[in-house]
Amino acid sequence: MPQPSNGSVALEGPGGSPSKGAARISRARGRFFPVGVGPVMRKELGDHLSGLRFGILLVLIGVTCLAAVYAASSVIREAASNSAQVEFAFLYLFTASGESLPSFVSFITFLAPLLGIALGFDALNSERSQGTLSRLISQPIHRDAVLQGKFFAGLSVVGLALTALVVIVGGIGIVLLGTTPSLQEVGRLVVFIIVTVIYVGFWLALAQLFSVLFKQAATSALASIAVWLFFAIFASLIVGLVVDAVAPAGENATYAELLRHEELSTTLNRISPGTLYDEATSALLNPSVRSLGVLVYEQVDRAIVGALSFSQSLILCWPQIVALIGCVLAFFTIGYILFMREEVRA
Repeated sequence: MPQPSNGSVALEGPGGSPSKGAARISRARGRFFPVGVGPVMRKELGDHLSGLRFGILLVLIGVTCLAAVYAASSVIREAASNSAQVEFAFLYLFTASGESLPSFVSFITFLAPLLGIALGFDALNSERSQGTLSRLISQPIHRDAVLQGKFFAGLSVVGLALTALVVIVGGIGIVLLGTTPSLQEVGRLVVFIIVTVIYVGFWLALAQLFSVLFKQAATSALASIAVWLFFAIFASLIVGLVVDAVAPAGENATYAELLRHEELSTTLNRISPGTLYDEATSALLNPSVRSLGVLVYEQVDRAIVGALSFSQSLILCWPQIVALIGCVLAFFTIGYILFMREEVRA
């Protein structure tokens, strides 16, 4: 049998043909995901896309977002009819709010976590309660492939749903406004979809963590919804109380006290993933945003008014994007460690 020149051993079958082991090794090296993740991911994708739960949530988010876009288009057309200069009108479809409805981004910030929770709260405890988890990990796949396959399947479904929703909204915007998006606007929307998938991925990782911790699916769902409600409603109230106690700023407060109050409030509010997502999308979809922190008069005095380029806006919101990615990795890693240490019995 001839030896390869690089010192590795060539596996050959009868007649010099490659053996089955060599074929399996070559296929494994060409995989994007580890062995076993693909089959689990395909199975979960089919379950999610054919499930009634995903359809109901997608219809709910889609209807509310389309209503917000219609209200925003009315505001933009009214401004254009009054000879007001509306720059980046296509992007304002996603950020402008009507008289009675919030903006598209506001609805996504509030409702998109429900999509991640719905896809992940029973990822593992449903397998455990049905008695299929032991059968699943007894297959010739690694145990971690089960968790990774379910997580990547959820992210794929979220990405597919958000892309379809943004394309539908964009098509409606083209019809209503009579304008087409520029290349820069398309690039900003693509990054917006990626950031939104990361944001929903945080809630998906959190829900999967609770599905590992709790044996009952109802318990993990309630825990995930409780965390969502805390960040959506109560976190800002608690931050306000803490800031008023630590750095009070009354009617007779000095300039330094007011600045300290606002800086502390901004810093503490960034603990919430919703705040990080709001700041990132504000910089991406509104090119006129030049800063995401507290600005004093000396910093804006005689500043040239203008829109930022796509690369500058991406640099501006990059810390928020990295923070969201770090939160996703942290919760996924905790769930991964707990699941790998769990004893699964038939």
